[in-house]
Amino acid sequence: MNFKLETKNLTVKYGEVYGVKDISLAAPHRSVMALIGPSGCGKTTYLRALNRMHDLTRVANVEGEVLFEGKNIYDEDVNPVTVRRKIGMVFQKPTPFPTMSIFDNVVAGLKLVGIKNKTLLNEVCEKALKQAALFEEVKDRLNTAAVSLSGGQQQRLSIARALAVEPEVLLMDEPTSSLDPQATLKIEELIQSLKKDVTIIIITHNMQQAARVSDKTAFFYEGNLIEVGKTKLIFTSPEKKQTEDYITGKFG
Repeated sequence: MNFKLETKNLTVKYGEVYGVKDISLAAPHRSVMALIGPSGCGKTTYLRALNRMHDLTRVANVEGEVLFEGKNIYDEDVNPVTVRRKIGMVFQKPTPFPTMSIFDNVVAGLKLVGIKNKTLLNEVCEKALKQAALFEEVKDRLNTAAVSLSGGQQQRLSIARALAVEPEVLLMDEPTSSLDPQATLKIEELIQSLKKDVTIIIITHNMQQAARVSDKTAFFYEGNLIEVGKTKLIFTSPEKKQTEDYITGKFG
């Protein structure tokens, strides 16, 4: 199996409190993996460990390995900024930079590393917006404020900004939880389109969404990985009763 991103015995602690414990899990290349489980079970903690977001939290301690193309991203010779370009993140709520235009939002990552070529920036902006299925809606107002967009458009803009730096993995933390059904559908269609080029790991509390968009599903509970497998099997014939109870709504 061709794994793009893999964790081996990953443990994250906040002081003496465990966020996740001893998680070994692999995401196949060009696929979608859903992380499910009740609130507080460790899904976001796990996701943030995959691109070294915990570096920004002093009390967090990460043990074990996160392997990106076979290389541990926590090795001393690895630059976390480089990691986050290769492994992008889309958060629960849209995160447009409020003082920037649509165009400047999309190319912010490129400008940050010193790219100033206007032609290149224009090409990257158009490509990323098209990948995010937003270009046709905003092409005539790229210089207007990003906050003028609807919530669903802002979330697709956030995805376009992540795609502009050409990540190989995209982490999505409940990307549709604050969106209406129509906007949610567009994001789900986008996920299916993007997996032809990128590996996607998505947290969702919506069981129907997990069933619709993912190829593989991992069930977390109290910081532990309970079960992982092909999504169809997880939802139709889970091996663990705990998984079945969660999926059928008996708790969570």
